Amino acid sequence: MPLRIETFSNPKGGNIVYKALSHPLTAERAKGFIRTVSAAGPVAVYDPHDHLQGMGELYDLSSWDIRGIYVQRIEAVGHNRLGFRGQPVTDLPGSDARTLFIAGYDADRLQAQIRHLIPEGMSVVSLDDIRLPGEMLTNTRQFLHPLNFASNFAFFREADGQHTAVVTCNYWSGYGADDVRLWLCLFDQAGEVLAQWVQPLPAGAAGIRIDSREVRRRFNLPAFTGSLFMHVQRIAGHDTVKYALDTYGDDPAELSCTHDANAWPADFYAGLPAPREGERVILWIQNSNPTAIPRGAVGLNVMGSDDIKWLDERIPPFATRGVDTAALFPDVAWPAQFEVQAGRYFIRPRYEVLCSGGPRRIAHANVERADLAPDPRLPVLAEWLGKGYILPAPVLPTEAWRSFALPTPMARDQKHLPLAVVVYDAGGTEVARRSLGQIERHESVAVEVDELLAGRSLTGGYGHMELLYDFSEGGEADGWLHGLFHYRHRGSAHGADTSFGAHVYNIPLTYRNEPQSYANVPPGLTTRLFLRLGPEPLDTLCHLIYPASRPWHPCSETRLILHDGQGAQVAASEVRIPCGGSLHWRYSQMFDVAARRRAGDGGYILVRDQTCRLFGYHGLLGEGGVFSLDHMFGF
Repeated sequence: MPLRIETFSNPKGGNIVYKALSHPLTAERAKGFIRTVSAAGPVAVYDPHDHLQGMGELYDLSSWDIRGIYVQRIEAVGHNRLGFRGQPVTDLPGSDARTLFIAGYDADRLQAQIRHLIPEGMSVVSLDDIRLPGEMLTNTRQFLHPLNFASNFAFFREADGQHTAVVTCNYWSGYGADDVRLWLCLFDQAGEVLAQWVQPLPAGAAGIRIDSREVRRRFNLPAFTGSLFMHVQRIAGHDTVKYALDTYGDDPAELSCTHDANAWPADFYAGLPAPREGERVILWIQNSNPTAIPRGAVGLNVMGSDDIKWLDERIPPFATRGVDTAALFPDVAWPAQFEVQAGRYFIRPRYEVLCSGGPRRIAHANVERADLAPDPRLPVLAEWLGKGYILPAPVLPTEAWRSFALPTPMARDQKHLPLAVVVYDAGGTEVARRSLGQIERHESVAVEVDELLAGRSLTGGYGHMELLYDFSEGGEADGWLHGLFHYRHRGSAHGADTSFGAHVYNIPLTYRNEPQSYANVPPGLTTRLFLRLGPEPLDTLCHLIYPASRPWHPCSETRLILHDGQGAQVAASEVRIPCGGSLHWRYSQMFDVAARRRAGDGGYILVRDQTCRLFGYHGLLGEGGVFSLDHMFGF
């Protein structure tokens, strides 16, 4: 049974009440509050905004002697709430409870509306008794404002020679915020708090790096594998916390990366690959809630199968567990993939691939939509949308890397995928195309670029591939096209996974909020991408793709703006990418030694273009074929 609390809906966005109730600091305060209310005797509950059900899912209210639950909306009268039938609040004067609990925030107004109905001597408490302190809020006048809950979790490990680093920048300063700070809470694998601290951020678009080694030294901690909860405060413009997550080891051969989690727990995730020969795939479940995950509440199934293997383990609040997929499905191998039955208990999960005799790599699954139906207009919209939805991914320099694509079903009603894969060289010239037909949900079809090229070379030595809808044999689609892309170095055992979803790119028309814009209303026709830079002696690679659903400007006008760790610009370079083409480059080749020295540790590059929307991938490069790769984020 999934948690009966709405976390996110695509029409309405994130449920801020969920963020407020599930916050780790709320969890600390709620324990004492629940005991206090219980000790005070019988309680009546006034639930004008339907918050009680969610609170009851996240916290155990069974110790309360509830004498009645009262509602504001007449439509809610008689509806079940925690086993009680909702009564009209006009019945409150007849209650014999000693305490009235108002299940709402900013409750003074709610209390004033029913003051005349509250029996004499009845004390009043509310969710304001467990709200966050005022100094943690951006908007102190409206507690349930999205900017008050810009938060996210990161997988965070400092154990067995393995380290992690969260890397981002203070992009809120670009929207006018000038006193931004981070509230951080580190949980160990059992969900116990290891450390809490506040980290002020410098003014301006300063770089941010939170390294597990430094955190362990600072707080004198034992080894840990767990979750880092981040709450960014006093912000402006953007309530999403985005970051790159690097995993690395004492052994220089250990290097991988992924990115921020989706901060809203979902019902289902997909895009979790089965292992290749000699591999183990570990799914990292990070309980994102102040309530335990019961035995049998989460599970896995092979995509397209109804045979669900439920996890026979209780996972405590905010705890982290690694699940070996082979323990549940010993005979399932690549290119098969799994679906995750998550029940709204955890954020978008990471997975880690452990290679026999080789390095490990980390990536993430994606949110599987349960609210999408096929869009009957998509097959006939080519006149306006051209290619329509495009899922672009690098073809890394073919001399050094092999590149693979694995389409992944990402909607519960998606029975088949009518797809084609197209390979372009750096200049945007189509070199190879293959129709994949209508891939059934239970099928997993992996494509290797080497096979598509069949000995043909790419001008420039690299390019990109695009997954596109192909209705030449009929079929239907929903616009939620996703794929997993795998890269393997030819001269070593190093690999990387990255996954993303399709968008409509670079057309002036809009359709279903596409072309997407992060900072404004669609269409999004400009670029602002964050490129984190690796510490010495690692180099940084970047692969920028200029996808276009219809012909757009012949070339991009892209600026690569190098910043130091305090956010000051130290150098810039201009590049031009052909429409439909790509550019593969390295930090060490794009900026000279003097510029790189001025940027120093903590520097980053802002990829900026006012003429088109680019999609980018970034990674780090070591010696001997060591590398990491993932897609970039924008803001």
